[in-house]
Amino acid sequence: MAKAIHTMIRVLDETRSVNFYKQAFGLDVAERLDFETFTLIYLSNPESDFEVELTVNKGRAEPYALGDGYGHFAVSVADLDAEHDRFGALGLNPKKIVEFNRDGALLARFFFVEDPDGYKIEVLQRHGRFK
Repeated sequence: MAKAIHTMIRVLDETRSVNFYKQAFGLDVAERLDFETFTLIYLSNPESDFEVELTVNKGRAEPYALGDGYGHFAVSVADLDAEHDRFGALGLNPKKIVEFNRDGALLARFFFVEDPDGYKIEVLQRHGRFK
């Protein structure tokens, strides 16, 4: 059986991106691998073995086109309202909290935030299947 271990995104500015993911999600650098033309930075925290891999291609100055195929990745939190307030206080510009219902029952509560390169991240209240 396969096990999900990381997702990779390309970013322009290593410091800016590492700072965002640290502030927003408590992700720290687990490993940094520097190569001639690119750098890989693996971010993680004690909540999960899953990592975010940032790829910085050296010499690139223009933003990446995210295209119409990328959607988002998601994290879950224990207290969505507190996290939304914290993101706002940090100036991370979280979108409004949304409640998503199905058949009269709460399916999910969430908000979105974008990282410095425009990648969307869904922040979900731990509930139901979103543990």
